[in-house]
Amino acid sequence: MTSTDAGSMRVVLAPDSFKGSLTATEVAAALAAGWSTVRPNDELVLLPQADGGEGTVDAVASCHDTGVWRAVPGVRGPDGRPTTGRWLLFRDGTAVIELAQMSGLPLMDSPDPGGASTTGLGQVIAAALADGAKALLIGLGGSASTDGGAGALRALGAKLLDRDGREISDGGAGLAALAAIDVGSLTEPPPGGVELLTDTTAVLCGPQGAAHVFGPQKGADPAVRDLLDRALATFAACLGARLPCTPDEPGAGAAGGTGFGLSAWGGRLVPGAARIAELTGLSAEFGRADVVVTGEGQFDATSLSGKLVGSVLERCADTATRSVVVAGRLAASPPGIGLSLTDLAGSSEAALVAPTMWCRVAGAVAAARLTSSL
Repeated sequence: MTSTDAGSMRVVLAPDSFKGSLTATEVAAALAAGWSTVRPNDELVLLPQADGGEGTVDAVASCHDTGVWRAVPGVRGPDGRPTTGRWLLFRDGTAVIELAQMSGLPLMDSPDPGGASTTGLGQVIAAALADGAKALLIGLGGSASTDGGAGALRALGAKLLDRDGREISDGGAGLAALAAIDVGSLTEPPPGGVELLTDTTAVLCGPQGAAHVFGPQKGADPAVRDLLDRALATFAACLGARLPCTPDEPGAGAAGGTGFGLSAWGGRLVPGAARIAELTGLSAEFGRADVVVTGEGQFDATSLSGKLVGSVLERCADTATRSVVVAGRLAASPPGIGLSLTDLAGSSEAALVAPTMWCRVAGAVAAARLTSSL
């Protein structure tokens, strides 16, 4: 830990995105601008973060200048409409891909919990491999679908067949008709391996599985959740007959069960927040920085179960590093300093109208509160 006097501190700004409002990079910049008005002599280190969901590739890219962006036009979006897939290629041959970018819930005009698929993700993975990627980092989170990654596997060459040997329909509901999976033409994983970055410990099926835990936010009512849960169990049984797989592994339920499908392909499930902290250099800052400022759209009890902010707070506690949490809304009390844009602005509506300005205000208020506590 560096010395802490009122004149100079090392402050790391490591927020997640405020989904639907600001990217992690925008949040970090606004907090830094506000902080510097109160403590201009502090050394500010901006390290935008993610946990495998929305903003994962941008967070990694913002901390490295060696990545080259690649685009894949015309991939299949979660509802079947074409979209452009983007991924990042590093000099060592590692490709960083984010499911939310081409298969995410915001790409839907309206929810379709049974029909949405991960086909576009598989198409981008295939494009990265065709471009020579030697290893894959795939962020899982923010998905529109509950198809177990079946769409992605189909795009990589698997054939999902019904009892008559015909291809089943796209989406999680279509898995109910699945009778067999042909993996004879399935593309091999790259030699450097596949890391699957997860933001949850959910398993594939059951009360703590993908359909029941995440189905509601994708528009699935109880009947549809039950249907999808049974369909995922059918998928697990058929895939298990052809490939080694573990539906009860923590994280298998990530991204509507895509963690399961891609782990059967050969991927390794890893906690996304911790891995991205390594990739961006945040891990090296714990115990070196005097303060770490993190944040997200809403801080609540789920923030402490695999999410980015919870991971940052855990590392701060382990290294006796001061912490600040800035959130659009505080539904729980974080350790250290906690600030809510909703409270600062007077209402959530006011905060959403000018989130950048209120993040600047939060940065200034946090710096002032920290100074008064020294």
